[in-house]
Amino acid sequence: MPGPILHVGAVVLCAHGGQAMPTVPSPVVMVSGMPIATIAAPYAIAGCMFVPPAGNGPCATGQWVTGSQCVFSQGQPVAIMTGVSVCVPTGTPMVPVAAQTLVMAT
Repeated sequence: MPGPILHVGAVVLCAHGGQAMPTVPSPVVMVSGMPIATIAAPYAIAGCMFVPPAGNGPCATGQWVTGSQCVFSQGQPVAIMTGVSVCVPTGTPMVPVAAQTLVMAT
């Protein structure tokens, strides 16, 4: 499914409200003047509010599992808002809330 390409300025949260940022954006492709994210680089998550008694939280990192099927940067699929992701150690998804809307990928 097509979706907006995620970039450094996109707002991405873990399922518990923690802010997720790409650790290694792709500097060769820019949208809205900022580097884009690919599915290869993990996201660092800060401020996750999930503190379970069993001990499998809070979210520390996130990884896109699927991204664009047609658009690549440095040999890696670009991350898109409609992609699938997972947070570690909780296994919950990351939730893209806002991103640029000019550049779409499928």
